[in-house]
Amino acid sequence: MNTSAPGPRAEIDLAALRANVRTLRERAPGAAYMAVVKADGYGHGAVACARAAREAGADWLGTATPAEALALRAAGLDGRLMCWLWTPGGPWREAIEADVDVSVSGMWALDEVTAAARAAGRAARVQLKADTGLGRSGCQPADWPELVGAALRAEAEGAIRVTGLWSHFACADEPGHPSIAAQITLFHEMTGHAERAGLRPEVRHLANSPATLTLPEAHFDLVRPGVAMYGLSPSPQMGTAADFGLRPVMTLKAPLALVKHVPGGHGVSYGHAYTTPGDTTLGLVPLGYGDGVPRHASGTGPVLVAGKWRTVAGRVAMDQFVVDLGGEEPPAGTEAVLFGPGDQGEPGAEDWARAAGTIVYEIVTRIGARVPRVHLHA
Repeated sequence: MNTSAPGPRAEIDLAALRANVRTLRERAPGAAYMAVVKADGYGHGAVACARAAREAGADWLGTATPAEALALRAAGLDGRLMCWLWTPGGPWREAIEADVDVSVSGMWALDEVTAAARAAGRAARVQLKADTGLGRSGCQPADWPELVGAALRAEAEGAIRVTGLWSHFACADEPGHPSIAAQITLFHEMTGHAERAGLRPEVRHLANSPATLTLPEAHFDLVRPGVAMYGLSPSPQMGTAADFGLRPVMTLKAPLALVKHVPGGHGVSYGHAYTTPGDTTLGLVPLGYGDGVPRHASGTGPVLVAGKWRTVAGRVAMDQFVVDLGGEEPPAGTEAVLFGPGDQGEPGAEDWARAAGTIVYEIVTRIGARVPRVHLHA
């Protein structure tokens, strides 16, 4: 047994990510592909994943915040890049000068980006976002004519170029939900109004991961897969990742820091929420909620150790948790695998989502910065 294993780490299989991109592109052959790498690439490492996605044919990169977009530019990633989550006073000029497409949902944002474009002496690339029913960012239908009209005037002045019209689904991960068809219809209406008014966008886009996988009528000119690119199903009711030909990209593992014998009736971790039912061995895993392991998975989170599934014994602490090894004695340094693609029989991120009562998106994005990302097949 290897007793000199490296410490806790998240292994990121970039070959799997490239394959996932190719699979998703096949789902939408008539649309351009935006690789969404927000939230540090859903916890997988934004720069490495963006490069791998580009290598696999991604036409665009997408981020939430301008800071994320500018970090990609600083890392040398060129080509089309969009960011969409802006607040007043944001770095509009820096984004314009970095050739980032920026999203505008209301008049305040259009005013700010237009002013920044004048100061920069170059046109901003702007994408207008429509609220077709999600109720987050995006312009309401009643306010859309005003925003479109103001964008046309800014275009005529040469301050902006409207490169896209877009929106986002609320329930695309719930097959058959009535809001899906309603949003597609409203998107047609709102983009149609903008085009009749004189806008000529390069791309219209609505499809997130679930829509890319299951709603070809929503593909339009561009699709924006996020979680599916990382080999995870957007929703268990839609099917597993394997059902869609996708492979999980992240494997989270750590070497056991300690294995010890304890008697029956021994309390384990804070609050003694778990007490050993008899003489046994305990293994200490050096990962905790400070690393993103959900405390809500105390007593339920699955872990593969020495070829067997174990369960978190007692409460997850900030830096560590315990598994009951049932009297077996793997040496310290033996690998504990929290989740991965399942090649060795280990749990998947979806198993942790069920154990914690959450969604798979949260499981991978919450893995903290002190867990090194080890990018394989770069």
